Amino acid sequence: MINVQNISYKYKGQKTLVFDGFNLQLEENRIYGLLGKNGTGKSTLLYLLSGLLRPIKGNVEVDGKRSFKRDPLMLRDIFLVTEEFELPNIRLSEYVQLYRPFYPNFSDEILDNCLKDFELERNVKFNELSMGQRKKVYIAFAMATNTKYLFMDEPTNGLDIPSKSQFRKVIAQNMTEERTVIISTHQVHDVEALLDHILILNQRSLLLNASVSEITDKYTFEYRSLQEMDDSVLYAEPSLQGNAVITSRKEGDAETQINLELLFNFITLEK
Repeated sequence: MINVQNISYKYKGQKTLVFDGFNLQLEENRIYGLLGKNGTGKSTLLYLLSGLLRPIKGNVEVDGKRSFKRDPLMLRDIFLVTEEFELPNIRLSEYVQLYRPFYPNFSDEILDNCLKDFELERNVKFNELSMGQRKKVYIAFAMATNTKYLFMDEPTNGLDIPSKSQFRKVIAQNMTEERTVIISTHQVHDVEALLDHILILNQRSLLLNASVSEITDKYTFEYRSLQEMDDSVLYAEPSLQGNAVITSRKEGDAETQINLELLFNFITLEK
């Protein structure tokens, strides 16, 4: 379990706090979607959880250990996929040999399965890969570490349409009951089918912290013609299919699939 308790944080040289008295609790066996406008602290939160940053006030605890202390027993259970990264000029097979000792639960089977899904091989040389291919190798290694906590910052950036589908398959097939995944993204349609819990950040606070089932119990997401618009509509946006709308779900209404972009715009507009 991860507990974020009353933390405050700001970057050196800046006057504005990124977080001020911020609290959050993350449970096991969840795939969290971390959403927010630019500058609301999504990446900063992942770095705080990983212990790469230290709050100026409050605590971030991962399974009872304060993250900033970077305890080796904690670090072996965490992998952070950063948005920007560098890979050395070596082959993937060499990279695995260098870094797998840091992760005692590393799985060759998971690595090979992920590489197969991404249509890549172990003997690939990093400097001969495109940006999208390097991203897929990085994600495949991250999955193979088999860590309890996996944090991903904009993982689908740089991936083409087929690769985004492959990404969803890789995450879904390697999710376990012991694992917690946090995906920070602006590309909500790339991941909305994967998520089972939504976090929406505003400056310094959470606008929404709810499971997908709680959200779809409360709201319906549908398309309506202009003639069908009435007082039941809580939020609407024009689209090619008509008006995309959110309404309060009433007893007897069928459950609908979440429209994460629509929900995000609704929640952030309301606040």
